[in-house]
Amino acid sequence: MSGLKYWLWLSTLHGIGPVTARKLIDYFGSPKSVYFARDKHYAEAGICEKAELEALENKNLDRAARIWRDCDELDIRILTMHDADYPQRLANIYDPPIVLYIKGRLPAIDDEVVIAMVGTREATPYGLRVAERLAFEVAKGGGIIVSGLAEGIDTMAVLGALRAGGRPLAVLGTGLDVYYPQKNRLLQEDVAQAGALISEYPPGTQPVRTNFPARNRIISGLSLGVTIVEAPKKSGALITAARALEQGRDLFVVPGNIDSPACKGSNELLKDNCALAVTSGYDILREYEAAYPQKLKLNAENSSSSCAGKALKLPENTASAVPVLQESTEKVVDKARELEYIDLKEQLADLSEDELCVVSVMTERDMHIDDIIDLSGREPSRVLSALTSLELKGYAVSGKGRRYTLIVTRDKSESKK
Repeated sequence: MSGLKYWLWLSTLHGIGPVTARKLIDYFGSPKSVYFARDKHYAEAGICEKAELEALENKNLDRAARIWRDCDELDIRILTMHDADYPQRLANIYDPPIVLYIKGRLPAIDDEVVIAMVGTREATPYGLRVAERLAFEVAKGGGIIVSGLAEGIDTMAVLGALRAGGRPLAVLGTGLDVYYPQKNRLLQEDVAQAGALISEYPPGTQPVRTNFPARNRIISGLSLGVTIVEAPKKSGALITAARALEQGRDLFVVPGNIDSPACKGSNELLKDNCALAVTSGYDILREYEAAYPQKLKLNAENSSSSCAGKALKLPENTASAVPVLQESTEKVVDKARELEYIDLKEQLADLSEDELCVVSVMTERDMHIDDIIDLSGREPSRVLSALTSLELKGYAVSGKGRRYTLIVTRDKSESKK
């Protein structure tokens, strides 16, 4: 563990925040030197607050050792500010975390067009649809989406990036082994496989209200630009917007319904000329085309044509190619109207190409994820994204051991035969 234990010690000291921790490292050169320093040395470094000095008196390394063991068991990487692949884009903000916990594959952030996409948990159907579409377009165009994993806009942005076969990043306000919200457990696992989960909090950290505003600085700090999709006047997304402006990041806003409370805050940003209005992923990516010509694949004409929020034309033989499983008494589709039976073609009309492919290979109940991936012949990230989307739409359910069951009903006429 060598010097790593001192990084973990310093980063988890109660009463020592990221600004003070970095100040100490800059002065002493390393957390190890901070650990072995004395009070007079701390005073020389400008640390005079009683609470901070008392915190630094705690030289117990047991917690650091436990965190290291937990990360090893959970396959979580510990990245320190002195590591070569710690993003300089993040290191250059006022209060960067001195330690990051990573699960998945962190790209070379400084070489990528990373776009944050955030918004309210209480999003409107319009906001959810737009967030998924814009994230899809950004990822399809070569950008990388970073978001939180909160309900609403954050969830749909990550889902849109996955549907495009992208490598989304999700910054959590918990430990990477904690699922919050619980309903996003599968989505969180999908991000870890296709992209990366990021947190400044060690494994086991439970959701605490103050953690989430703090993690927003990391979301914007990793990004070149931040996109706001629906934010009421009091919103965590507006905190992210404020941090983005402080950090010198570009700010983009999707115009919203002027009568909707969900859009009051985001529309104010446009009124105050703090942000650029965008209506497509192309609007966002073209701002970086000159600086990252080798990374981006832009097509203005096709920028708004994606499978997100758009019904695909079904081949005539699609319905016959898809297995119809036993009639289910479970909820089939989460829509306001109630139907005793839903025609199979109607059920499939709003599915993407990847979702249709997955549906077509799910010929049995309780199929393991590995079997579905093998039969589909598609990239695991695309299959995982499709399954997550099918589950959110109510077409599939997940069981224990990463097993899935497709839920479709026979149409009324067929069931009477």
